Amino acid sequence: MRQRVLFALQFVVLAAAVTVPVAFADERVVIDDAKRKVTVPESPERIVVLHEPLLGVPMADLGVVPVGSYGRADDGSSLMAVDFYRTVLGEGAPSPKGIGPVGGIDIEKIRALRPDLIVCTEYDLDKAKRFSNIAPVYVQNSSTGRVHGFEAQASLARLLDREEVFNKRKAEYQQRLAQVRASLPEDPQGKTYLAILLTDQLNAVGEMSGVVQAVEDLGYTRLELKNQGLVGLGSTLLVPLSTELVGRLDPDLLIVMNSYAGERRGEAGIRNDLDRLVPAWERFLKPAREDRILFMDSVAVTTPSIASAEHALNAIAEWMASRESDTEE
Repeated sequence: MRQRVLFALQFVVLAAAVTVPVAFADERVVIDDAKRKVTVPESPERIVVLHEPLLGVPMADLGVVPVGSYGRADDGSSLMAVDFYRTVLGEGAPSPKGIGPVGGIDIEKIRALRPDLIVCTEYDLDKAKRFSNIAPVYVQNSSTGRVHGFEAQASLARLLDREEVFNKRKAEYQQRLAQVRASLPEDPQGKTYLAILLTDQLNAVGEMSGVVQAVEDLGYTRLELKNQGLVGLGSTLLVPLSTELVGRLDPDLLIVMNSYAGERRGEAGIRNDLDRLVPAWERFLKPAREDRILFMDSVAVTTPSIASAEHALNAIAEWMASRESDTEE
């Protein structure tokens, strides 16, 4: 009888061990942004990212090099018009192996990389269950209204045990921020800004990017668009704007960038595309007439990383210096 009782107790314990998720010493259970419980390695070493600018660049900025990234060839070369890693992080930036072209992720390529963690945005939530049989899949929010500036990078730092690195990078950023703020001819507090990205139309840039973080940390406030017939920015990265609406807008600082896909991301290229989309813009856009328009490289400043925020600060500092030089002349 006693043996039967002991056997029954052992069975209950074993059953509980099977049915209750257990994190081993080198693993931990986290809640991702899709409210899913995910058991992840304590220190993942082979990470695959399903979005290069939104996930891969912020990770690499923290010293975490993904083994796989979309939009790249097997040798690590970029299949896209731009290389976000190199543009944002400079020489020595990582070149992860490819997992298929944009929009065509190859599950066998992911499997061959033997990842111990896969990170995706909420836009790839449908893939999370399918890829979970290869490695744990963590969903990181990456859209306006859910995260702001480089908050996603802070979240990734917590996930990957890189908070110390993030805090060091943030301290460096804040030092540069103070330098740029001190060089401004007037306090931006209370002044407005609007960032626009040109594709085949005019688009307001969402809240999740380094440039938004930098401009708002300087003291600028996003221009309110609700009174202009738009109800916020929703959950998208870009919101289309009509030419007529843009003509009525008068932010204290207008930031204009060209599409990631194009090669003409410098000022000359942006001006040419503005000519195409908004004929005579230099005459009827008030920020242009009053020299309150700043051209930026979209690839360098729009990833949700401290590195992109630093690029934005540098662009603002150079622009302010050139304005002062023109005034002196």
